[in-house]
Amino acid sequence: MNNTFLLLRPRLISAINSMRPRNGKHNWPRFFMYGSLGFVFWTGTFIIFYRVLFYFQSIQDFGNILAMKLISMLIIIFFTLLLFSNIINCLSHLYLSQDLPLLHSLPVSSENIFSSRWIISTFDSSWMIVAFSFPVFLSYGLIYKTGFSFYLTFPVTIVFMCLITSALSSILVLFGAKILPAGRIRTIIIVLGVFMTLLLILVLRLIRPEQLVNPDSFASVVLYLNSMQTPDSPLLPTTWITDIIKASLNGEIKNCLFNIALTGTCAFMLIFISNMIARLIYFDGFSKSQTTSKRLFAPVKYKGYNWESLLSFLPRESKAFAVREIRTFFRDSAQWPQLFLIIALIGIYLYNFSVLPLDNLPIKAVYLQNLFSFLNIGLAAFVLTAIVARFVFPSVSREGEAFWIVQAAPVSLKKFLWIKFFLYYVPLIILVEFLVVVSNLLLRVSPFMMFLSTITLFCLVPAVVGMAVGLGAVYADFKSENPAQAATSFGGLLFMVLCFCLISTVVILEAGPVYSIFMADLRGQGISLLQLTWSVISFVFAFLLCLLAIFYPIYLGEKKLRIR
Repeated sequence: MNNTFLLLRPRLISAINSMRPRNGKHNWPRFFMYGSLGFVFWTGTFIIFYRVLFYFQSIQDFGNILAMKLISMLIIIFFTLLLFSNIINCLSHLYLSQDLPLLHSLPVSSENIFSSRWIISTFDSSWMIVAFSFPVFLSYGLIYKTGFSFYLTFPVTIVFMCLITSALSSILVLFGAKILPAGRIRTIIIVLGVFMTLLLILVLRLIRPEQLVNPDSFASVVLYLNSMQTPDSPLLPTTWITDIIKASLNGEIKNCLFNIALTGTCAFMLIFISNMIARLIYFDGFSKSQTTSKRLFAPVKYKGYNWESLLSFLPRESKAFAVREIRTFFRDSAQWPQLFLIIALIGIYLYNFSVLPLDNLPIKAVYLQNLFSFLNIGLAAFVLTAIVARFVFPSVSREGEAFWIVQAAPVSLKKFLWIKFFLYYVPLIILVEFLVVVSNLLLRVSPFMMFLSTITLFCLVPAVVGMAVGLGAVYADFKSENPAQAATSFGGLLFMVLCFCLISTVVILEAGPVYSIFMADLRGQGISLLQLTWSVISFVFAFLLCLLAIFYPIYLGEKKLRIR
């Protein structure tokens, strides 16, 4: 264990040094921003769950059942998120990290290296879910007026759940790295992407959420409750964890201790098995991961034609950078497999609009259709922001230590950034416009709302992409081992906040004029000169704000890259 702790020491020292001033500059703005956003999110989560549980308690008999159903679903969601997060982090820490060859050259055993990396992976995968699960269960403790035992039991239970998921993930990764041919570790990521896509679609179809908003479709309350059933097999760890929480809330100490013992022994048993397997096959899997990988899919070529000819309209230098960017994206197995997840989320996004029970609600459908269409502008923009933060913001950082090639190339940094802008802008504008048009067709909105939605997003997409490219250049980290982590850095967080402010401002500027125009059209009346002037000023100001978001961040990014 001394060697394991010694291997963990650089990570601890790095964490401590990151909190110290650098070049006489303090990091308090960054800590304040992270702390403020975390506190706001934490508080918002607590208020939402407290209000929901308080409402459940007001429903006699039925409310307590709903609260217990909710806790069961939350445990399964947390367990699933931890499992997939640990799988991805185990792959990165155990096989794909750049410092692993150095570690394996040290006079320490591969078992020590595995143990230290497993601890780091467990922490990186679990800390956020653990931190933001506290407000959820704190609201349960306050509503049910539990004693001190609940607040002591819950953290222990969450820690055991994190250990179980981490140990299971490491076992899966170890066998996957051993079974697959040499250099095909990245295939695991692709398989995981496909598996998660299929799982999301399967879960969606099994849950059938459209029925839960229409209790009249059930013959009885019992059938309605059965529709919300979650897996409760006594062999599943999620069942033990759920039973611990329920027993703590109800003051059943013996049942609580029994399930804690089950969960704890399962966690330690899985950790022991994971270490035994690692002792036997970890180094072999690592050796395989160091060989040159083969392509999972061979490139499709047609006689006398290739996809590069589609970019022939670009100048020679610009075309070279564009081709390089596209090839780099699809060669990085950590990037393009996530397109499977995006496709699944888009399917779920559109599916939710198709099952909205507009005809069964007391409000007129025409109001709801156009209201949902207007709110869909902001929702689609936020979906766009999440995708851009994952793929576009780290695009400059992905140049890595080879950025000197870009600086030495006969292409200006300004053109380099604009090439990145247009390469991502074209597919994203098609994606977002497809989302908003299809969702509006499903809602059967008025022609005015269809026109407004498409035009607004046509202006917001380049603004969000421009901010991502520009701020990604300002906060570029060319020494990062995993550029994808740039999305969770200070710069990535700042980008998300600014995008939220931009989208909210545009939606607020358009809300008043849109309401006036919609109501006037609904009543068959004309709009006054004052309303027309107000509408024009609001739309023009929103358009200018989008233009500023396109050009100014790219200007700042170019300026920052010049002094590197």
